[in-house]
Parts: sequence; C-alpha cells; structure tokens
Amino acid sequence: MGAVAQNLTFAAAIIGAICTSQLPEFAQQYRQRIGGAVTELTRTVEDFDRDASASGLSRQQALQRHDEASDTLFRTRGQSARRSIERLDRLSSQRSDFIESPPLLQPLVLTRGDGELLEGTWREFQPAVPVTLAGLGWGLLGFVLTSLMLFATGRMGRFSWRKARHLRARRRKTVDEMPT
Repeated sequence: MGAVAQNLTFAAAIIGAICTSQLPEFAQQYRQRIGGAVTELTRTVEDFDRDASASGLSRQQALQRHDEASDTLFRTRGQSARRSIERLDRLSSQRSDFIESPPLLQPLVLTRGDGELLEGTWREFQPAVPVTLAGLGWGLLGFVLTSLMLFATGRMGRFSWRKARHLRARRRKTVDEMPT
C-alpha cells in the first residue's frame, strides 16, 4: 500500500472514529427525550384513568366502551388513548433498558428506538467531545472497523484488478494463438 493510500486510510479511520464516538452522546440526548415523552404520556394516561375511574370504569372497560361507540369521534378518541398507553409502555421499557445498560452498551438500546423520538433527536442533535469511556470506546471501535473495512475493500479491489488484468492478458494470448 502506497503512502497516499495509507494516509487516506488513516484519515478515513479517524473520521470513522469521530462518527462512532458520537453514538453515546446521541444515546444520551435520545434518553433525555424519552424522559420528557414518558412524563407527558404518563400525565395523559393518568388523566384517562382518572376520567374512567370517575365514571366507575377500569381502563380496559373505558377503552372497550370507546371501541364499541357508534360516535366516530368517541371511537377515534379511544384509539388515540390506546396508542398513548401502548407507547408509554414501550418507552418506559426502553427507558428501563437505558438505566440497566452500562454506558458503553447504551447506544445499542437505540436499535429498538422510537421512530418519532429518533427523528427528533437527530434533527436537534448536538455533537460533543467524547470524554467518557463509552465515547472513547465507540471511537476506537469506529477506527478499527473503518480501517478493517478499507483494508479489506482495498485488498479485494487490488485482487479483482489483478485478476481482471490477468484474464485480459490470457484472452489476448488465446486470441493471438488462434490460427488465422
């Protein structure tokens, strides 16, 4: 590998390290959004439960009444309440996963992330200098993976280039040897 290729590989590996080192910060900002969403959804669900209870109904009974209603608005309102309850359960579970995960593994919790929260986090994301062990670990992982990927791609590219050159030479030799 020539000096230029080595420098380009090193630069790309540094960029890979910088990008992956941001994963813990992204996870942190996402986790903060989950906290806000859980707080608001909890308030919404508690209001629904309180209204159901004031009417002498359990949550399930109130949802069933909404489902069976002939009034479209009332039925639609029940579907919204059900979605809020289900989302609260999902986000609360994911929040618990963040709490239980060591900082180095918290970015992996994002694989089950809520699409709306992920999109909002990405839109508002503020990169940060990774001074945590998790940030440094992910940066190192990105450096190594990018280096390996570029090395493997480069070797395969050189291999296929050599193979193609060899096949062309062989074809020329075969054509040259053909009787005219």
